[in-house]
Amino acid sequence: MTELLSVMPLGLILFAYLFWGFRTLPRERWQFIATLPLVKDADGHWRGVNLTYYGFFSAAAYVVAVVALLTLLGAIGVSSGQILALVVGVLILCVPASRIVAGIVEKKRHTFSVAAAFFVALFAVPAAVFVLNRVVNDAGHALPYLSVLAAAAIAYAFGEGLGRLGCISFGCCYGKRLEETPPWVQKLFARWHFVFLGRTKKIAYASGLDGARVLPVQGLTALLYVAAGLFGFWLFLRGRESLAFVITIAVTQLWRLYSETLRADYRGGGPVSAYQWMAVAGVLYAALAGYLLPVAAHPNPDLLAGAATLWHPGMLLFLQVLWVAIFIYTGRSSVTEAKVAVHVCHDRV
Repeated sequence: MTELLSVMPLGLILFAYLFWGFRTLPRERWQFIATLPLVKDADGHWRGVNLTYYGFFSAAAYVVAVVALLTLLGAIGVSSGQILALVVGVLILCVPASRIVAGIVEKKRHTFSVAAAFFVALFAVPAAVFVLNRVVNDAGHALPYLSVLAAAAIAYAFGEGLGRLGCISFGCCYGKRLEETPPWVQKLFARWHFVFLGRTKKIAYASGLDGARVLPVQGLTALLYVAAGLFGFWLFLRGRESLAFVITIAVTQLWRLYSETLRADYRGGGPVSAYQWMAVAGVLYAALAGYLLPVAAHPNPDLLAGAATLWHPGMLLFLQVLWVAIFIYTGRSSVTEAKVAVHVCHDRV
């Protein structure tokens, strides 16, 4: 009962946040958060770089994912230093992978893919645990593989689910035109669909679907992933780490496998996308790891002890630096530019 009472308020907050994003972010004004003037043109206008809400919400999603990881691992007695070393090591590999792998699959330089980062993380997390255990094993504080994988899977579900708000803001990862779907789908989503506005959103310049009713794929993904994260969180606190890992990965990756068929954006050539193959590999990986890896003996999860790992000046500073770093990396728009005209308001001088 204590675990359920802990998860329910978190769920209410996260779902309220998502529904606000669903109603607000498809609008045109919610694509760019700021423009920084850089170079002046011959006509007197400044050429500027656009900072996006995609970066803002992506950075927030990363921070929430790391907070979830810190809380869960802290709840079973893993030290803050070990968790930070794990997080930094995995992020160093996975954040660039989100662009590199997406570029290979989609043949585009200026794009990101959380699916790519997730696939790299499947192998990066166990490798990071192995390295850390070689360092700390002599002290008797080895990290339990299955516990770390379960916590990482739950953190991933929260991160990608909340990160879909960035996709809605930017107009990427969009669904098919509603009129192109079967009649029962049109009826089901007649009232709940997305209409993206703005010629600079990806759905407009890539597919010409701005102003059209489209399937709310990003919203469905966000709701399902956050729900999977909450359920996994509850299972973890109850000591069911193996089940939490397998269920969280299965739900998120089977949905990815299916949801690719609902999307209208380019996902690479072939009838089955590379991301779908990654999803299948992720499910098989989780089933195998959940079966083979032993459940480590550790204290019963203590949520208050896990939350206490966050209340440290160094940890709070790390989370702030992480937010800024992810915002700079993902929030600087490379597919749009701005012209800024600056003038003096003489009536106010």
